[in-house]
Amino acid sequence: MNFRITLNYLQKITIGFLFLMNLSCEIQTEEVEPKTYMDLTEAFQNPLDVRVLDLNEQKLTTLPKEIGQLKNLYDLNLDKNPLGAFPIVIGQLKNLQSLNLTYIQLKTLPKEIGQLKNLQWLILDYNHLTTLPKEIGQLKNLQALYLFNNQLKTLPKEIRQLQNLQELYLRDNQLTTLPKEIGQLKNLQHLNLNNNRLTILPNEIGQLKNLKKLSLRDNQLTILPKEIEQLKNLRELDLSDNRLTTLSQEIMQLQNLRELYLFNYQFSSQEKERIRKLLPKCQIYFE
Repeated sequence: MNFRITLNYLQKITIGFLFLMNLSCEIQTEEVEPKTYMDLTEAFQNPLDVRVLDLNEQKLTTLPKEIGQLKNLYDLNLDKNPLGAFPIVIGQLKNLQSLNLTYIQLKTLPKEIGQLKNLQWLILDYNHLTTLPKEIGQLKNLQALYLFNNQLKTLPKEIRQLQNLQELYLRDNQLTTLPKEIGQLKNLQHLNLNNNRLTILPNEIGQLKNLKKLSLRDNQLTILPKEIEQLKNLRELDLSDNRLTTLSQEIMQLQNLRELYLFNYQFSSQEKERIRKLLPKCQIYFE
């Protein structure tokens, strides 16, 4: 057999083989959307196949202990069920990444919440929580924590342990102060504190180097800490409906700020012009 023909033949086989290998890898890497189960009876028929379980508005007052059999469950939605309490059995779901407990009439969050080590999203909006357990700090992988419309008066210092937290939503609570430990949330990008009772911010707020959006609307702030100038990555700041009489010179250090909201202040035209000159690249909304 001619050597050149044999070599060409082998090259063609090799190229074809590599093409098929690449095609196979592409097919394998295509993500297939997991089935969303919306019925417990069906879910319990194949418990290890269940990845996503949506039990929204099913009038549940409790969860069966069999829920613990869903070992591969990573997304659980219990929104708008009158549970009244945190189902302790959820603590067995070690692979859970997203948990929605909105509108379940929750009054307390038990220490078992700390067992969900892989949790990334925790939604607790529209409940009756007045405090959070220290075990919240054990959720090392948590990226987003939603606590809209509760009755929180304080935050535990253990919140500093949430080093992967990027979004913290605390709108419509009863917070009067923030713990200084909040400054240790190095990866925090969005912090919403609208409609609380804050009269002052801790100096440590300036340590949130990655913060991009800070919402402080509807509080009782009379002054901002000078450390606010350290928020070099801040792009949006809402200070509307507070008790500020002026903005200090430190605000001019926020050179990446693009939107500043100052609704419902009685600033003079001279004061408005001064603020605009401090932040020439920023769109400022006075009304």
